Amino acid sequence: MFKVAIVGRPNVGKSTLVNRIIGHQAAIVEEKPGVTRDRKSYTASWRGEDFEIVDTGGWVVRGGALEQKISDQARSAIDSCDVVLFVVDSSIGITDEDSDVSILLKRLKKQTIVVANKAESEQRRLLAWEFASFGFDHLVPVSALHGMMTGDLLDIIVDKMLARVPGEDGSAPVEVQDDDEKVFSVAIVGRPNVGKSTLFNRLVGDERSVVHDLPGTTTDTVDTVVESEIGTLRYLDTAGMRKRVKQSSGTEYYSMVRALKTIDAADVALLVVDGLEGVTHQDQRLAERVDAAGSPVLVLLNKWEELSAEQKLERGADAEEKLAFLTYAPFIRISALTGLGVHRILPAVENALIAYRHRVPTRELNKALGEFQAVHPPKGTKILYAVQGATDPPTFTFFTTRPVEPGYLRYLERKMRERFALGPTPIKLRVRRRSD
Repeated sequence: MFKVAIVGRPNVGKSTLVNRIIGHQAAIVEEKPGVTRDRKSYTASWRGEDFEIVDTGGWVVRGGALEQKISDQARSAIDSCDVVLFVVDSSIGITDEDSDVSILLKRLKKQTIVVANKAESEQRRLLAWEFASFGFDHLVPVSALHGMMTGDLLDIIVDKMLARVPGEDGSAPVEVQDDDEKVFSVAIVGRPNVGKSTLFNRLVGDERSVVHDLPGTTTDTVDTVVESEIGTLRYLDTAGMRKRVKQSSGTEYYSMVRALKTIDAADVALLVVDGLEGVTHQDQRLAERVDAAGSPVLVLLNKWEELSAEQKLERGADAEEKLAFLTYAPFIRISALTGLGVHRILPAVENALIAYRHRVPTRELNKALGEFQAVHPPKGTKILYAVQGATDPPTFTFFTTRPVEPGYLRYLERKMRERFALGPTPIKLRVRRRSD
């Protein structure tokens, strides 16, 4: 049977996650470390597929004799498993113990999913992406206590199980989809009546062939998959958002929740702004929310054909000023109604996706870093070396002797965008002081 081992340092919620996955209270949970010592196996089921879940004690790399025995049990569970769930605590952030465990997991070369637990709030879900610096392929912020995002985690586990290479158990081979065949999601977002649906219809209508349509109601996200010249794309037309989620009610509340989930799951977001009205405060708030999702953003100034030459200059400059925090985002002037400028969207999406998935070789990264510091040295510190811990978006960790000033980080971001062609995507820069 397919085996999944749950590991992590003490008191991050591993047993709570086990109970959530198997659907009942089986593992003992207490608010103190060391309750779970031996590894324990349970049978779980999701989407009609059964698999074995193995609960382990807190893994302490530097500990006494008891801690070493508990860690040995966790190591044994990893050796015999197919997938590892590496559980961390998003309310605390990265600890030295987390880093030690991540290093050991990389050495063992097991398929690993980082599970950032205790991510009940939006703030914690954003902070959870700090753990992407570990460099594993999957990171899922969850709340094991409340069940948030655990379904998404189980989907990943089952997908890996169904795509596994057949082994000694004689399981039938399953074709694994190549990364080049991935369907990328493009979300169209904006306030009501800015032209999102008109743009959606034009983008879908101008494509070569429609594969399938999954329309909802007028307040739902409309999902259409098309074959384009850059590959298969899933366009997502979201409901217009005008209020804060907490201030909404009834159907509007649920449509906004769906729209926000769509934004979080999308590979690229097209932020549509009404060129006649210009950028409003609501546009700015929505842009901040889209930017926080971490995906590339294209700003589309719609209804451009209705503006005079003087108004175009004013609206364009005003938009770039009010959305200046989207430093990486291209601003494209379009008319969804007439098709003006729409042909520029697809190439921009392709460039954004390439940059979003780009990985810089460590040698090239550190060579460039040395050149940047030689031209403009940081004050009061030295950046020793850097690594790219993740893609989607590109995430870089700098190891330094002392904290780095925010202004210098902005300098590095600008230079890295220029050197490695990372313009159309957000990037994340993290700083870690070297342990003495």
